[in-house]
Amino acid sequence: MTPSATPIDLAVVGHTNTGKTSLLRTLLRDEYFGEVADQPGTTRHVESAQLLNSSGAPMLVLRDTPGLEDAMGVLDYLEQLIAPTERPDGPDRIQRLLDSPEAAGRFEQECRVLVTVLETDAALYVIDARDPVLPKHKDELTLLAACGRPILPVLNFTRSPQAHIADWREALARLGLHATVDFDTVAPSLDGESQLLDRLALMLDAHVTTLQALRHDLGEQRLKRLQDATRLVAELLMDAAALRLPCTQDGTHMATVTLVLRKRTREREQRCVQALLKRYRFSKSTFPHHPLPLEGERWGMDLFNPQTLRNFGVQVGKGMATGAMAGATLDMLTGGLSLGAAALLGAAIGGAWQGANQWGKRVVGRLAGNLEMTVDDPVLHLLGLRQLALVRALECRGHAAMRPIDAKLLDWTPAPVHPEPIEGADAGPSNDDQVAQDAPSPDTAPEEAARRLPADVQAILKEARSHPEWSGIGDEPSTDMRRDQLIGQMAQALFLAL
Repeated sequence: MTPSATPIDLAVVGHTNTGKTSLLRTLLRDEYFGEVADQPGTTRHVESAQLLNSSGAPMLVLRDTPGLEDAMGVLDYLEQLIAPTERPDGPDRIQRLLDSPEAAGRFEQECRVLVTVLETDAALYVIDARDPVLPKHKDELTLLAACGRPILPVLNFTRSPQAHIADWREALARLGLHATVDFDTVAPSLDGESQLLDRLALMLDAHVTTLQALRHDLGEQRLKRLQDATRLVAELLMDAAALRLPCTQDGTHMATVTLVLRKRTREREQRCVQALLKRYRFSKSTFPHHPLPLEGERWGMDLFNPQTLRNFGVQVGKGMATGAMAGATLDMLTGGLSLGAAALLGAAIGGAWQGANQWGKRVVGRLAGNLEMTVDDPVLHLLGLRQLALVRALECRGHAAMRPIDAKLLDWTPAPVHPEPIEGADAGPSNDDQVAQDAPSPDTAPEEAARRLPADVQAILKEARSHPEWSGIGDEPSTDMRRDQLIGQMAQALFLAL
């Protein structure tokens, strides 16, 4: 069977200010739909939007409605309209109300809601689970049930400590509403959409195929978003790891190059943040950009501050060079070669390296006493961990959330791994005594291990160190198939870490 060509029509109803528009924003992944404010009666008329599948075909029509405010008054008025000897069913009773003068007067708002419910296949009754169960809520459900349409109660704000979930479930069961769904519009669970569609399928037999197809499609969309997100993080890590800036041993020049290195890295990270926000369909206000002074960094921390690295569980020894503590390390290209060996190498190579490829220029520069500045390993770890933390936060964030992401909440790291440290020329000088002192104790080792990038990613970044042309923020950027292949492998490893 194929999904119906006609989308399922749903009315989103409930008491004033329970989060109806918020539910639609989260389902539609559109933080600009309707108007959301912390005051009653924000929605005054019926708005509708379509939920599309990945092919652009409409699957659901969602209608946002004004809040119900006087259901008790409506029920009392209905008693006056219907004679004691009459026995009309629910929809006929509602039609009597709609034909009455009060439909355009005192009960105009309630009647708009009832008309919408009569025109749709089912209604989602949104409940602010922080509210206690009151008689007005029972009156609203009695009034809505009279429309003769299936009603699915949606418990909103379920993550709040003030939520009365058990009380609401009991009250709904007493009204004959045993199928409910928890859907926190600010921080929905990862399977929140699936649960909602599964509950609807129980009530709408004629639309089961469409709902199942939509459920599968939404799952595929989420998987694709996550794959795209980890690819963006992998590209950032590749650009940062491969970045090399040549400099002389002059202190002033070294300081200037260090500032350039920091600036390029920070700007590249900011582009990654913006790309992630765009991929998840959030605005920049979700995670505002602030100027990045050297003594401070976005998320309330300095990317190149050793204390920031320690906060993320990345160890930095006191014996590291001052440049490394600033976020860069002096990378000796020839590694462990002694000066004699280096001179011998230079003599053997002779002028063959002059004007040769980039490796030749780097060796000649090194033998001439020049250095190369690179982004240090702990900083690479921090870059990756911060972006993974942001991805996780976006995965669990609803589009109805009104506050920006709190940087303090982004303390998430991949599952524990057993990484192999990136060794070699890029490791920078260290102090063995300090390294031993900073090493995690047996009690903290598992936690510290979790605060590292996966071993596969570390190995790839080690290879990237040898290819400055792979950096998109370097002086001579270029791409090749090997670079793209490794970015794909890193993205897969980061995906598994999530």
